[in-house]
Amino acid sequence: MKTKSTSKSAILFSICMAHFLNPFMLSAVGVALPVMGREFSASALQLGLVETAFMVSMAVFLLAMGRFGDIHGRRKIFQLGLLFFAFSGGLISLAGSIEMVIALRFLQGLGGAMVNATTMAILVAAFDSHERGKALGIAVASVYAGISCGPFIGGFLIESLGWRSLFYLMVPLGLLTYLVTWVKIKEEWADSKGEPFDWRGALIYAPSILLLVYGVTNLKDGGGMWGLLILATLGLLLFLLIEKRALYPMLDVRLLLENRVFALSNLAALFNYASTFGVTFFLSLYLQFVKGMGPQQAGTILIAQPIMQTLLSPLCGRLSDRIPASILATLGMGSCAAGLAIAANLSADSSLLQVVLLLIFLGIGFALFSSPNISMIMGSVQPRYLGVASGLNASMRSFGMLTSITIITVIFSYLMNGQAVTLETQPAFLSSMRIALLIFCGLCVVGIGCSLGRVQQKHK
Repeated sequence: MKTKSTSKSAILFSICMAHFLNPFMLSAVGVALPVMGREFSASALQLGLVETAFMVSMAVFLLAMGRFGDIHGRRKIFQLGLLFFAFSGGLISLAGSIEMVIALRFLQGLGGAMVNATTMAILVAAFDSHERGKALGIAVASVYAGISCGPFIGGFLIESLGWRSLFYLMVPLGLLTYLVTWVKIKEEWADSKGEPFDWRGALIYAPSILLLVYGVTNLKDGGGMWGLLILATLGLLLFLLIEKRALYPMLDVRLLLENRVFALSNLAALFNYASTFGVTFFLSLYLQFVKGMGPQQAGTILIAQPIMQTLLSPLCGRLSDRIPASILATLGMGSCAAGLAIAANLSADSSLLQVVLLLIFLGIGFALFSSPNISMIMGSVQPRYLGVASGLNASMRSFGMLTSITIITVIFSYLMNGQAVTLETQPAFLSSMRIALLIFCGLCVVGIGCSLGRVQQKHK
C-alpha cells in the first residue's frame, strides 16, 4: 500500500538514473579497453574479462537479489545496490592492476544485480495500472539513452581525462541517486517479509551459472568445455526440481508452470535478446572491415538504433496503457524480425541506406516490445512475487545475450577457424554473419509465436 510519503517523481528519477548508469558503463568501458590494455599490458583475455566479470556477476545474483528484495525490502536492496555500484566504481578508478579491475568489476556487477532486480518491481508497486505503461516506457528509454551516450561521453572523457574518469563519474552520480531515494522515498515494499531465503537453491544456481558462462566463453578449447556446459545444464535442472518442492523457493516454478502469460512473456524476452544482442557486434565489424569505416564513423551510424528506441519507448509505454500490451509486443517482435531479415541479406556491395533501414526496424521493434512486455510480466504476478519477476526478467536478458554469444562463437569457430577479420577472410566473415543472422531471425520468429500465445490467452 502506498502512502503520502511516496514520491512518484523521485521513484521515476531514481530508476531512470540507475537504468542509465548500468548500460552507460557497459558501452563506455568497451571504448576504454584499448587504453586500459596499454596501461596494464593486459592480454586480450584479461580485457574481455573486464566486461565478462560484470555480466557474470549480474547473471549469478539477479534472481537472489530479487528474492532478497521481496523479503527485506526492495527500496533497501535498491539503495544498497547503488552504494555497491558507486563505491566499487570509485575503487576501480584507483586500481593498480588489471586483475584488480576485473575483481572490482565483479563486485560492481553485484551492485548492478541488486539495482536491476528491484527497479521494475518498485515501479510497478508505486504506479497505478493506468499510468504504469508510461512510467515503464520512460524507464526503458533511459536504458537506451545510456547505451547511446556511453561511446560518445565515454570517448570524450577518456581522451580528455583518461579512462579512470569513467569510474570517478560513477561515485557522484550513484550517490546523488542514493540521496534522492533516501530523502524522498519513505515507502518500503516487502511483500514476503518474514519468509526465509532459499540458500540451498542459491548455492546450486550460482555455480551452475558460473560453469555455464565459463563453458560458453571458452568453447573454442574443445570437449572439456562442452562437458562443463552439460554439468551446468544438469545443475540448473536440479535447481528447478529443488525449487518446485521448496516451501519458500528463490524462484517459484509454479509461476512458470501455471501462469501462462508470465511464462510466455519471459520466453519472448529470452528469444528477443537472443536474436538481437549479436547484431551490433556484426554490424560494427561489417562497417569497419567490409565498408572501411573508422570506429567513430561506424559508431555514428550504429547509434541510429538506440536513438530510435529512446525516442519511441515512452510513446510505446503510453500506448500500452490503451492498447493490449501483448499486441504491441508482438508487433515489436515482428519489426525486429524484419530488421534481422534485412541484415541477413547484407553483402559487401550493400548500401549504407540498407544498414540504416535495418537499424530503424530494430529500434522500432525494441521500443514496441520492451516496456509492454515488461508490463505484462510484472502485471501477471501477485505483489509478493514482484521482486522475483523483476529478477527473472533481467535474468532472461542475460541468458538471451549469452545464447547470442554462443551462436556467434560456434559459427566463427567452424567457418573462420579462429582467424581475424581481414580482406582475405572477408568472404568467410560475411558467410558467418549471414548464417548467424538467419538463425537470429528464426529465433525472433519463435519469439513471435510466444508473444502470439499471450494474445490468444488474453482473448479467450
